[in-house]
Amino acid sequence: MEEIYNFMKKCGLYYLATTDGDRPRVRPFGTVDLFEGRLYIQTGKSKDVSRQIAENPKIEICCFDGKKWLRIAAEAVNDDRVEAKRHMLDQYPDLKSMYDAEDDNTQVLWLKNGTAVFSSFTEAPVSITF
Repeated sequence: MEEIYNFMKKCGLYYLATTDGDRPRVRPFGTVDLFEGRLYIQTGKSKDVSRQIAENPKIEICCFDGKKWLRIAAEAVNDDRVEAKRHMLDQYPDLKSMYDAEDDNTQVLWLKNGTAVFSSFTEAPVSITF
């Protein structure tokens, strides 16, 4: 899990794909956290992405560091614990102007039943399940 987390942190930006009915939706994200051995992402409950994940928790993530890319297919699971939210926000202090661990909007989600695939143009893909 640390290898996945470290790669995503190095990339900084990743793209999160969800579905909205029968339409795919992709948007840039930048929050990732490793908490209690699980990979977490963060959003706001007021956003469309939160509603889309609630309706269909199967998501994909893709990021690229200039040489290798990572694709993750997983299920996003809501974690409403203040400790999980606080841990995420401590990693991204700039978000504290918009989110609070104890508000009704901050949402953190951990990824389960995941498959992460590291790929490049010059090396064989490496797959990690979690």
